[in-house]
Amino acid sequence: MSAADHRAYFRFYAELNDHLRAADQFNLLEKRFHVPGAVMDMIESFGVPHTEVELILANGRSVGFGYLVQDGDRISVYPMFEALDITPELRVRKEPLRNPKFVLDVHLGKLAAYLRMLGFDTLYRSCFTDPELARISREQHRILLTRDRGLLKHSSVTHGYWLRNTDSRQQTAEIVNRFDLGGFIRPFTRCMACNGSLREAPKQEILGLVPARIAELHDIFRRCVECRRVYWQGSHHESMLRFVRRLVA
Repeated sequence: MSAADHRAYFRFYAELNDHLRAADQFNLLEKRFHVPGAVMDMIESFGVPHTEVELILANGRSVGFGYLVQDGDRISVYPMFEALDITPELRVRKEPLRNPKFVLDVHLGKLAAYLRMLGFDTLYRSCFTDPELARISREQHRILLTRDRGLLKHSSVTHGYWLRNTDSRQQTAEIVNRFDLGGFIRPFTRCMACNGSLREAPKQEILGLVPARIAELHDIFRRCVECRRVYWQGSHHESMLRFVRRLVA
């Protein structure tokens, strides 16, 4: 057999198939190669970002991203696990993917506001560049959320997720479900504008900062410790609360 005849066989599990062509999804896929190469590079050659991979098995044995794929290897590639304990296996990263801190690309401003409303530490700026997003994700151990698969293939990115939905509310539900974050939700504890923490503010503190009618109608106020913005339970509060309850359920 010549070097050009080397072959390995890959199978991708669960939502990793979202990145594959329709004809390839949930099938055993053949990969031809000349010389042994890193399994991470071969995984990404199928279009699957390494940031969504949590466990790799080569011939039934757990391996890391640097494993050199050999002729005849059978590679199983898994996303993050929630219900299954894989502690005895070798995860491909030192820290788990599920860490409820996020950084979002420039197209996800509405999603950032929703995640902050739920109490999640969420960095977002409309001027972030791709290198900045990758650096922040790596240095601050934040999950990078994006609709750009190419961004997740940057070698410096270790924690990331490609959003399947385009609607911001559906994206919020997708993140909560995907990372099993129902138990982490702390609604109305972060500023939706700047991501700062909110604290309760006595009425006398906010007099003159909100319309007089608002101050008369409400007794409970919260204020951002960073940008000093004032929040109260306005007409939209109940609809937001219903949305939160659906997510928790």
